[in-house]
Amino acid sequence: MTGSPPPGPEKAVKAVVRRYWNGCSDSYDADGISGIDTAEQREAWLSVLRTWLGDSDRSKRALDLGCGTGTLSVLLAALGHDVTGVDLSPAMLERARSKARERDLSIDFRTGDAESLQVPDSAYDVVTARHLIWTLPNPASALREWRRVVRPGGRILLIEGYWDFPQPWDEYREIHDDLPLYRGRPPEELREFIAGHGFERVEQESLMTPTLWGEKPDQELYLVAIDVPG
Repeated sequence: MTGSPPPGPEKAVKAVVRRYWNGCSDSYDADGISGIDTAEQREAWLSVLRTWLGDSDRSKRALDLGCGTGTLSVLLAALGHDVTGVDLSPAMLERARSKARERDLSIDFRTGDAESLQVPDSAYDVVTARHLIWTLPNPASALREWRRVVRPGGRILLIEGYWDFPQPWDEYREIHDDLPLYRGRPPEELREFIAGHGFERVEQESLMTPTLWGEKPDQELYLVAIDVPG
């Protein structure tokens, strides 16, 4: 089974999203919270991922959605996991492939829609997404789709935040009213949203440690772990 294509109006929204992220692919890693610049920062992220994915010797099948320039995909592969990265932006994916080549990591990067995955049921042990859900026109459908592609007993990890945008910016001025979670949500609100879509066990961890981001975060940043029922 695979996801269904989005209806017409959603395609228009996604075209704007794709255009925006294509345009900022070259500068994305330098914006303060998107790239990883130091060994200390890298180790801090690896520690977070080990905590939530387990530190066993068994490689997990990991699907990194909205993978962007591959920041999280590269970390997952460095931990020994079998990683597929999916993003709507071809330009972002080219940057991600370059990162993987530089580190001699084998990662399958694909152009795709996080709300409508061309992936069989229960194909992955874990789905990850970093700063993604606020960009989606149909986050409830996305959660159902992510649950579909994760095996029973697997896990969904969302690294998210509550963004203090004073007003919509750039291309998002056109579409922010079409994005239910635009600007993100405080962790308790996002957990409530997720729980309202059939997930019984949803945990969170604050990610406000400056080492993770290379600077003190201006926004509230956190991780949400969702257990897929067995």
